[in-house]
Amino acid sequence: AEFYCSVFSNATIEDENPMVVTFNSAGQKFMCLNGGPEFKFTPAISFYTIIPDESEIQAVWDKLIENGKALMPMDSYPWSKKYGWLQDKFGVTWQLTVDKPDYSDQKFIPALLFSGTNFGKAQEAIDFYTGIFDNSSVKLISRYGADDANGQEGTINHAQFELDGKLLAAMDTAIVQNFDFNEALSIVVECLDQAEIDYFWEKLVEGGGKENQCGWLKDKFGVSWQIVPEILPKLMSDPQRSGRVVQAFMKMKKFDIEKLK
Repeated sequence: AEFYCSVFSNATIEDENPMVVTFNSAGQKFMCLNGGPEFKFTPAISFYTIIPDESEIQAVWDKLIENGKALMPMDSYPWSKKYGWLQDKFGVTWQLTVDKPDYSDQKFIPALLFSGTNFGKAQEAIDFYTGIFDNSSVKLISRYGADDANGQEGTINHAQFELDGKLLAAMDTAIVQNFDFNEALSIVVECLDQAEIDYFWEKLVEGGGKENQCGWLKDKFGVSWQIVPEILPKLMSDPQRSGRVVQAFMKMKKFDIEKLK
């Protein structure tokens, strides 16, 4: 969290405890968890990051790539005047671009890469997610053409869509990759009440998803979600209660707000 706050402008740490640190940059919240060594970050989920200023994007690239590696070098490409894809020293991947969409001011866009057994499922995933969340719409879909050399014609090379007003991206690739979605990077849904928790939990596990402990689930594509009550940080911040709250939710799969209280 300290590293990312030093890289991105207008970024500050908001809260921390031995398990979790949250920071905010450009009005977006990131949560860092101290997990174990089981799951490694992969490029299956990256952060598509909009930095319109060319000198700023180069400065951010230079900081992020220190002890990391370039997946696609910062350069000019047919789809962008200035773009690069890298993996930072922690393994988190970032796609940096100067191109700002005219329909959003969002700086960080979680980008889902559908490869391997998920190749060709980006459209299905977009339909699945936008059917679950209110205030959802597809903003952009670009597809591979007949001239694609990797047999990807008709699948999505880049799409952007909103869930509850938040922008996400999706891409297909037929190029063989040795990674897939895993728990190292998850998407958090903060719920106002038990009815919302029940709704998102049931919808996101439909069609072959998997329930996990402590409010975590995997959807049918393997993307991990945390379905959490909005009140949880307040309960966790109370030193008189936090230990008992942790003991309670460690026994849960789907969160039960009344039991947590």
